[in-house]
Amino acid sequence: MHLARFPRLNLGHFPTPLEPLNHLTRLLGGPQLWIKRDDCTGLATGGNKTRKLEFLLADALAQKADVIITQGATQSNHVRQTIAGAAKLGLKAKVFLEKRVTDFGEDYQQSGNVLLDHLLGGEVVAHLEAGTDMALAMEEYAQSLREQGHTPYIIPGGGSNPVGALGYVACAEELLYQSSQQRLRIDHVVHATGSTGTQAGLVAGFTASNSGIPVLGISVRAPKEKQEENVRQLAERTRELLGVKGELPREAVKANSDYVGDGYGLPTESMLEALTLLAQHEGILLDPVYSGKGMAGLIDLIRKGHFRQDENVVFIHTGGAAGLFGYRQVLDAYRG
Repeated sequence: MHLARFPRLNLGHFPTPLEPLNHLTRLLGGPQLWIKRDDCTGLATGGNKTRKLEFLLADALAQKADVIITQGATQSNHVRQTIAGAAKLGLKAKVFLEKRVTDFGEDYQQSGNVLLDHLLGGEVVAHLEAGTDMALAMEEYAQSLREQGHTPYIIPGGGSNPVGALGYVACAEELLYQSSQQRLRIDHVVHATGSTGTQAGLVAGFTASNSGIPVLGISVRAPKEKQEENVRQLAERTRELLGVKGELPREAVKANSDYVGDGYGLPTESMLEALTLLAQHEGILLDPVYSGKGMAGLIDLIRKGHFRQDENVVFIHTGGAAGLFGYRQVLDAYRG
């Protein structure tokens, strides 16, 4: 893979640390757990979208864009990082938010990522009802900007298209280098999967390099079959962009949707336990929507004996701790 062929900016702090979770490993009785700290990418509190934005915003500049348009849920980590990236480049950021969660009051609607969106200078064009065709809303708005003489660049939700997924092809390369430097045999990679760009990029990167490292996505919204199909389609398109020959092995795409709970962004007991365990035993903050449910899935699978005790499991922390402030009443109730 020759990623230098693609336009790319330097927006993040890379490589992110790869650290052992020794206390959590002992608490759970193995396997040996590691964490890839993509919450430390540095762009407006960081997160996994920064890797994608290095390629997406470079593509936007190559196309002479002057306005960035994107979308996400009310407490979207992607929206916050996109606005920050646009600010760093002197571009205007216009965003559409979707009301996927409505149960948590003023904190959820105004604090956390929403507060940072405004502080970073983003303009919320509209806060739309759940189920709105967000892609259509963005395209119609982009057309109105073109008619005014602007050159808008649309970034899909989560930055999840083949250009954005290149960020996690780069992460796969980075992990392979770190594992070599640390003489660490990686047996499994686990992370929260939603809009699919992170998992698709990892799958494309690991399969293209013939690393043999399996990736398990813990879904935060879609059923298993739908999530796997969405990941597969994007991974195949990303491999095509990279020029990788051959078919993607069917066993390379695996998702587990047992930990979604009542829906996207809605808390579960296991997520709240995972947040608490990582905070109190490792000093690491997860988020309620993605990494919290991803870690909850990993912890439960360990308890069920899914992994061997002599294996090394890397959890990719996709960031999002800013969203904790939107869930204050949920966290207060959990603490009792």
